[in-house]
Amino acid sequence: MFNPKDRTKRNSDALDLGEAISQYLKFFKIDEKYHQTALVNNWEKIMGKTIATRTEKLYVHKKILFLKLNSSALKNEMFINKLKVIELINKELGAETIIDIKLL
Repeated sequence: MFNPKDRTKRNSDALDLGEAISQYLKFFKIDEKYHQTALVNNWEKIMGKTIATRTEKLYVHKKILFLKLNSSALKNEMFINKLKVIELINKELGAETIIDIKLL
């Protein structure tokens, strides 16, 4: 039976929403695809408007980010700073989503 005093007690088995969603994604084995999609959708936010406007193609396959840029100078900078970019992306997404970057 419902007791109004029980409303103030927290269930010790309760998860916060973020943890519940994370467990749901892992259970159905779609967490990796979710993070990859989040990367593509948030590319401008993660890398900035300048890089986003010079990005022609962007996709992820087997944790490798394939990236086509229309600026050779930017391509060179991306190659030099590849490890920093991978670290930034993974930190922003909260998971090891990318392990390598291939420039097209």
